[in-house]
Amino acid sequence: METQPARPLAARRPSTPLAGEIAVPGDKSISHRALMFGALAVGQTRITGLLEGEDVLRTAAAMRALGAEITRDGGDWLVSGRGIGGLTPPEDVLDMGNSGTAARLLAGILATHDFSSVMTGDASLRKRPMGRVIEPLKASGAVFTAREGNRLPLTIQGARDALPITYRLPVASAQVKSAILLAGLNARGITEVEEPEPTRDHSENMLTHFGAQVKVTQAGRGRMIRLTGQPELRAADVVVPGDPSSAAFPLVAGLLVAGSKLVINGVGLNPLRTGLFDTLREMGAELEIRDFRIQGGENVGDIHVEHTALVAVDVPAGRAPSMIDEYPVLAVACACARGVSRLRGLSELRVKESDRLAATAAMLRAGGVRVEIEGDDLIIHGSTQPAGGGLVETHMDHRLAMSALVFGQATREPMRIDDASFIDTSFPGFVALMRRLGADISVP
Repeated sequence: METQPARPLAARRPSTPLAGEIAVPGDKSISHRALMFGALAVGQTRITGLLEGEDVLRTAAAMRALGAEITRDGGDWLVSGRGIGGLTPPEDVLDMGNSGTAARLLAGILATHDFSSVMTGDASLRKRPMGRVIEPLKASGAVFTAREGNRLPLTIQGARDALPITYRLPVASAQVKSAILLAGLNARGITEVEEPEPTRDHSENMLTHFGAQVKVTQAGRGRMIRLTGQPELRAADVVVPGDPSSAAFPLVAGLLVAGSKLVINGVGLNPLRTGLFDTLREMGAELEIRDFRIQGGENVGDIHVEHTALVAVDVPAGRAPSMIDEYPVLAVACACARGVSRLRGLSELRVKESDRLAATAAMLRAGGVRVEIEGDDLIIHGSTQPAGGGLVETHMDHRLAMSALVFGQATREPMRIDDASFIDTSFPGFVALMRRLGADISVP
């Protein structure tokens, strides 16, 4: 497996406000799922706006290796599917690169196909635990062989006569929920997943879009999802909206740099993904959604944002599933806000690309900000102009790298990162887009 050379960068407070009208790349979560469901459907699916980042391209390569035909047609992608249960054994190891989403969702698909396969990933992904999907998927009849700690490489012997799964998630996780639902597609009977808190529901939306029978009901504070197995999924075109997790970076930069005024067009506004926008508004952010519309079953709108003097916030743990990927850049906003912020219930961050909770705290400390971790809470003592001047170790984590570069737009002294090479896994062209807006990002 090739290792990319490290690419250090430095970010400085720009001499002029950030300004412009932009679009961010397609939603990563929806892009992964569009390729997977298209490969499991009968007929040809056209995907418009697919994120062409490294993570999603790994999913495309994996689905090709499993027998689907996937081609690029101008700016769109075409997927000719194999139907439920119709995937074929791969001839080689499936390398999922840096993508935990791709690896965990694909484990669900492979668990109920009667052949053996092996998944691996880059150094970062091989450190991440897979036990949270392995345990429930075993109930389908699949057999898993992993390294110590349930880590990749992972061998999967799919079930011959797959059983439906009934499972209550111990911790809210859209990835685990989706893996179980994907396994349930090729099992007779009803697969049931109960989640303690509602998590992003792109899988449920897309299953319905492709013709599966999915029933979602309230279950206490969470939801129960029931899927009828072995449907005939029908090819269905997908329009991928802009990724709200990617929009978060220019959005927060616009809030922090004096005089800035930005428009981010065509952003996905799924109500289970908009926790960051709600939180920033609580901090006083000048943030407005215009031209709200529905595209391919998903809410979409244009975000207008202006520089704002932010105030501290106390974020409840229950909001975490709706903004789990946005905490590093929210932490940057809190570091530049007046007062002490507390971000609660962040245990899920410990099993991301890095221990994202510890790494986020280290990033802020490198910028001269006082930070504490109490249990699973992050406490940030904000300053309207943090000192900066530090070097951030990114731990091969694309969101941490982008957050640090946003942080550098607001600190007195530049912020440096050790490696930006992994940013393209989720946001190809990020640095060029930020420079176009007026951000000062350069090679140190």
